Amino acid sequence: MGRLFGTDGVRGVANEGLTAELALGLSVAAAHVLGDAGAFDGHRPVAVVGRDPRASGEFLEAAVIAGLASAGVDVLRVGVLPTPAVAYLTGALGADFGVMLSASHNAMPDNGIKFLARGGHKLDDAIEDAIEAHYRRYGVGDDEWKRPTGADVGRVRSYNEGFDKYVAHLVAVLPNRLDGVKVVIDGAHGAAARVAPEAFARAGAEVVYTLGAEPTGLNINDGVGSTHLDKLRVAMKEHAADLGIALDGDADRCLAADADGNEVDGDQIIAILAVAMKEAGTLRRGTAVATVMSNLGFKLAMEREGIELVQTAVGDRYVLEEMKQHGFALGGEQSGHVILLDHATTGDGTLTGLMLGARLAATKQSLADLASVMTRLPQVLINVKGVDKNRVESCEELQAAVREAEAELGATGRVLLRKSGTEPLVRVMVEAADEAQANAVCGRLADAVRTHLG
Repeated sequence: MGRLFGTDGVRGVANEGLTAELALGLSVAAAHVLGDAGAFDGHRPVAVVGRDPRASGEFLEAAVIAGLASAGVDVLRVGVLPTPAVAYLTGALGADFGVMLSASHNAMPDNGIKFLARGGHKLDDAIEDAIEAHYRRYGVGDDEWKRPTGADVGRVRSYNEGFDKYVAHLVAVLPNRLDGVKVVIDGAHGAAARVAPEAFARAGAEVVYTLGAEPTGLNINDGVGSTHLDKLRVAMKEHAADLGIALDGDADRCLAADADGNEVDGDQIIAILAVAMKEAGTLRRGTAVATVMSNLGFKLAMEREGIELVQTAVGDRYVLEEMKQHGFALGGEQSGHVILLDHATTGDGTLTGLMLGARLAATKQSLADLASVMTRLPQVLINVKGVDKNRVESCEELQAAVREAEAELGATGRVLLRKSGTEPLVRVMVEAADEAQANAVCGRLADAVRTHLG
């Protein structure tokens, strides 16, 4: 059996890989491990529990709450709210930890469990490993642990104020109001379907149209949201809006569309916010953080604007680790995970969209004009399957082909070979000044991978 915890909690098909028994057992294990680690400091522990609107979240929430309460943890049930809202409330309410039930942008049958430490931060890998080890040893029971009884069992109450508290926080941290900005919001039929329109309206924007705003428990991410932008693009032109934002199921990521329906991706969003924060003096150490998959055009734009760029391995967790370690304020991924560490402990799609709107309102510029701070270079990606991925760095013939490609591309191109963490697969990515060259070079390198690593 593989590791239960992945890069973003425990995920699987609900009621198949991710069962009520697993949810209950992991929750009991989390209470035990965090207690043994001193996280509760001798006081009665409190946990915040939230979820996205997936149908399976209803029974998984019940299982998590049952596990926590049976272990003597008091539970504040905040209901359907975004992942960043649960993280914020965990910190704002002084809770000992938080639990979010969501599979983010995945299809409805999937679900996931993410545990958050005090303050709303991601648990350390060592703590996750300890929770998993405890669960594998004891399952849903622990004969060596005295179960609380009577008044010592956990109590459960609904914390309905969470919605307003989170929305008020979002509006309060904005540098200026959004008056005069017309917005279309795609909530992915997800956790922010109510939150995002309310936050934009309170911030002064005119929400001219919403889509993906009627979650049924069955339609999350279904043809809407940050992985399906077509409807947002059409709506932008139909409603003559200034800004379109598309969230994912748990609203920790945001992509955007301009007035003509053109996509504005995570790289462009970070570039816009980096320039704004540099002007405001809030871009700590004059640095933005992104992954190695960010477009070369983003890197060139940051150089031109006098902004330092630190690049990490792919994954928002690595971006966040770099930001926390060195005190940076802004980072994210091309996929739309944007972390504003002064205001959130994780990517927050609604906050990102609001900050974009604030920049539009402050500058009176269009989103297309703001996004032109960087030019996206053509980027081609080919996945080469069935090869010995572990020889990518050591194969001299392949590395010679890479050096030849880099010499051909020069300063306006880039080559990246990445081995998959889960499959016998190598990802070949090439950027170039024009698409034809990018396709040609990427194709040659993919053939080289097949030849030398096959």
